[in-house]
Amino acid sequence: MARTIVITGGTAGIGLAIAEKFARDGWHVAILARHEARLEQARLRLSAAEAGKVLPISLDVADAGAMDAAAARIEAELGPIEAWVNNAMSTVVAKADHITSAEYARVTATTYLSQVYGTLAALRYMKPRNRGAIIQISSGLAIRPSPLQAAYCAAKAAVTGFTDSLRAELIADRSAITLSVVYLPAVNTPQPGWARNRSGRTQVLPDPLFDPRLCAEAVFEAVSRPQREYWVGRSTAMMALGQSLLPQGADRQAAKMIEAMTGDPAPDRTGNLDEPAEGAAAIDGPSTDRVQSTRSEIFTSRQRDLLKAGAAGILLGTGAAAGLGLARLLPRARP
Repeated sequence: MARTIVITGGTAGIGLAIAEKFARDGWHVAILARHEARLEQARLRLSAAEAGKVLPISLDVADAGAMDAAAARIEAELGPIEAWVNNAMSTVVAKADHITSAEYARVTATTYLSQVYGTLAALRYMKPRNRGAIIQISSGLAIRPSPLQAAYCAAKAAVTGFTDSLRAELIADRSAITLSVVYLPAVNTPQPGWARNRSGRTQVLPDPLFDPRLCAEAVFEAVSRPQREYWVGRSTAMMALGQSLLPQGADRQAAKMIEAMTGDPAPDRTGNLDEPAEGAAAIDGPSTDRVQSTRSEIFTSRQRDLLKAGAAGILLGTGAAAGLGLARLLPRARP
C-alpha cells in the first residue's frame, strides 16, 4: 500500500524536487502552497510519474487552522500521513535596519511558525499511531548567519530551537516518531527571483551552488534512514565548523561576502512575501551553468560530530605543540 507524504512549498524548487523524488518511489504526495495555477502544474508533473496519488492544497502555511484542515483532508483522501516535510519559506533581502517590523513578522510566520504549525498538525495523527517522520528543511544560514538575511536567518535558527526541544520530549515519551533537520547550502531554485529584495541590487547566490535534487536525496534519506541532522553540501559543513570553532573569524568572512552576494543595481522588488509570485512549477533556477554536478555531498550528524572532534583535536594538538615550543624558549625559573 502506498504511503503518504506531505510537503509544504511543494510547487517549485526544493519542495517540487522532494515531491518528485517520492512520487517516483510510489508515494502518495500532498503538496501545500498558495498559487493555485502552479499547484495544478505541479500536480500534472507529479501525476506523470504514474505512481501514487497527488493532492494539491492551496493555503497559506502561516495559517495554523488551514494547516490543521489540510492534514485532516490528507488523512481522509490519501491515507495515514507517514512523513511530513516543512519546506515553505520566505525572506527579505535587505540590511537588518531596513527591514520593517511587518516584514520581520511575516518572514517569522512563513519560515518559522509554518514549521511549528506543520509539525503540530502531523503529530496529531502520528502520535496515536506512534510512527512517522517529520523533516524540517533548514539552512546553513541558521548555523552561520549571513548579512542581508537577518529575518530569514533568525527564523531558521528558531526552527532549530523548537525542534531540539520537541525531540527531547519525544525521547522522554519513548516515541518512535523521528525528527530530522536538513541544513541546506546555496541551491539553484527560482526562489531568489521571487524573494522580496530591497537591497538595491540583484541577489547572487554564492558558489558552490547545488542541485535541488541533492536536497531531495537528503530528505529521502531522512525518511528512509533517519538521523538527527543532515548537512547538504561541503559549504554547509564548512560554515558549521567555522562557526563552532572560530566564530569571530566566521563573522569577518561573512562581512566580506556582502559584495559577492549582490549583483547589478536593481529596483526594489515586492516579491512573494505577502502574495505568491508568478512563475512556473519548476525545480531549477536560472544558474544551471554554475551548479555542482555532485549527488553525493550529504553528511549526517554522526559524520559531523566526527569532523568536529577531529578538527578540535587538530587545534588542541597545534595549541599544545605551540605551548611546548614556547615553554622551551622561556628561561627556567630559578629556585
